[in-house]
This record gives sequence, C-alpha cells and structure tokens, in this order.
Amino acid sequence: MKLYDSIGPNPRLVRMFIAEKGLSIPTQTVDLRGGENRQPAHLARNPHGQMPTLELDNGSYLAEVTVICEYLEEKHPAPAMIGTTAEERAECRMWTRRIDLNICEPLTNGFRFSEGLKLFQNRIVCVPEAAPGLKKIAADRLRWLDGQMKGKEYVCGSRFTLADMVLYCWLDFGGQVGQPLDEANTNIAAWFKRVAERPSTKA
Repeated sequence: MKLYDSIGPNPRLVRMFIAEKGLSIPTQTVDLRGGENRQPAHLARNPHGQMPTLELDNGSYLAEVTVICEYLEEKHPAPAMIGTTAEERAECRMWTRRIDLNICEPLTNGFRFSEGLKLFQNRIVCVPEAAPGLKKIAADRLRWLDGQMKGKEYVCGSRFTLADMVLYCWLDFGGQVGQPLDEANTNIAAWFKRVAERPSTKA
C-alpha cells in the first residue's frame, strides 16, 4: 500500500488512524497548495481531486477518509479503532457520520468560502455568502455534541475510536483557521485535552 498524503485535516485523520493501528505505510506527498492534486497524475488516482488517496496492493485506489479507515480496520482488525462487534461498529459509524455531516462539513466549507477563498475559488464552487451560516451551524452542532459528551471519556464512551479522531482533527484545524473551540463547551474542551496527549496526534 501507499498513502498519497498532504496537508489538511483529511490526510491527518488517516495518518492518525494508521498510527493508532501501529501500521507502517509508505507515503508520497502531494502539493495541495500548489494544486498538484488537480493535475492529471493525481486525478487518475482520485477523479475527485481530493486528498488523501490510498493505493492498494492490487494497484487500485481508495479515496474518502472513512472508507480508507474502514478498509484498514478490516485488513488489520486489532487494535480495533471502529469496533469488535456489530454493535460497537454501528455505534462508531453513527457518531462518525453525525460529526462529519453536522460539524466537519460546515466547518470546512465555512473556511473554504471565507479565509480559504483565495486558495479554493478556482478549484471548487465557492459560496462566500454562505460562510457565516455554515460556521454558525458547526458551532451549534458542537454545542449539541457537548451535551451528549457529558460523563463520557470519549465519543463512544470508554472506547477511543475513529469518531474521536474525526472530531479531533477538524476541531484542531478549526482552531487554526478562525473557528476556535468555544471553551464554554466544557465537556468537549476536556475531551480535546485528553486526545491531544495521544502520540498519534503528532502523526
């Protein structure tokens, strides 16, 4: 396998997942800022032109971060970062989807359509007037999640999972692009500090 890697929260999530798994996968850096991901060589790997992409041993390619992580979990079940039972896997997938759709997506597009507009305006359809609303949605859903985190060590209770990695990578990214974590979300703030101590966050 080979991971086509770059800057950004999406590739970081996969690197973090690989680190938690204790795997060693060769990487090749793609220049995201320079637009290398939109050139023919990378589009042949991932027609969506996004990062990261995982090249499999059979020469095919996988994109989409949750798909890549689920593939790695199936190939290397231990330690389980999604779950060891159908119930555990379903719980992790439920929270991962909630976090991805309700927090990560609006947070990311809020950045792309405002602070990141210069970089993205010629690459994707951008809607600058939507940026304030998207940021508001992400902040609102984060407040909701803070209530759900009461009394929990991690998103799925005592288990550290893919759902935590998704949330951590995007909240850390948000703090770098004008959407810092509101410390009034005390449960998530405490959770964030716990996760930041894990060695995989440096991957």
